[in-house]
Amino acid sequence: MLIAFDFDGTLSDSEMTVLLGAETDVADEMADITERAMNDEISYAESLRSRAELLRGLPGRKVERAFARVELREGAADVIDALRDAGHTVAVLTGGFERGVARALDDAGTDVDTVVSNRLPLRNGRLTGEVEGPLIEGTKDDALADLAADLDLDLADTVAVGDGANDLPMLEVAGLAVGYEPKPAIEPHCEVVVSSMAELQELLAERGVL
Repeated sequence: MLIAFDFDGTLSDSEMTVLLGAETDVADEMADITERAMNDEISYAESLRSRAELLRGLPGRKVERAFARVELREGAADVIDALRDAGHTVAVLTGGFERGVARALDDAGTDVDTVVSNRLPLRNGRLTGEVEGPLIEGTKDDALADLAADLDLDLADTVAVGDGANDLPMLEVAGLAVGYEPKPAIEPHCEVVVSSMAELQELLAERGVL
C-alpha cells in the first residue's frame, strides 16, 4: 500500500511558515493567513505566496534556525517505521518546505520513501520572497495518483492522512481518508478521525494495514 501524510499539522505539530515568521516578527500574520487557508477561506496558493512574500530578505542562517525547530510529533517516527517495516511505501505530500521536512526526519532518526514538497529560494544568502515547487497550484490528489501509478497501485490501495483544506483533494480520492485533528471544514470528508499517533497506529492495525 501507499500511505501519504501531510506534514505541518499532521506528522509535525509545527507550522514551518510560522516558525520562519518568528525569525522576522511576522509570526502573527503568518498564523492568521495559515489558519484562513486551512479552513478553506482563501486558496492555498494565494496563502502560500502571501506568506513567502512576508519572508522576503530573511537571512539563510535564520531560515536554518527555524527549520531546526521543526519536529515530528511524538510517535510519528514509530508509525513511519512500522509502515515501512511492513513493506508499505510512505510518502510526505506537503505544501511546506523540503529542508524542514528533511531536518525533522533526520533528527527523529527515520525516513520516508518519497517527499513531494515546495522550496523557498535564496539569492545572495537571503529569501527572495518567492516559493517554488509542485504543490503550490498543483494538488495532492494528482501527486497521490502519480505516486500510486508509479507503484502500479490503484487509489483504493492508498491511505491519506491530513488536517487542512489543501489535504482535501487527496483525502477525497484515497482508499482510506484519515483526519488528524482535522479543521472543521475538513472533518466531514474524513472516513475516520484520530488525535494521536498511537491512535493512528491502532487504527492502521484494525484496518489490516499494520
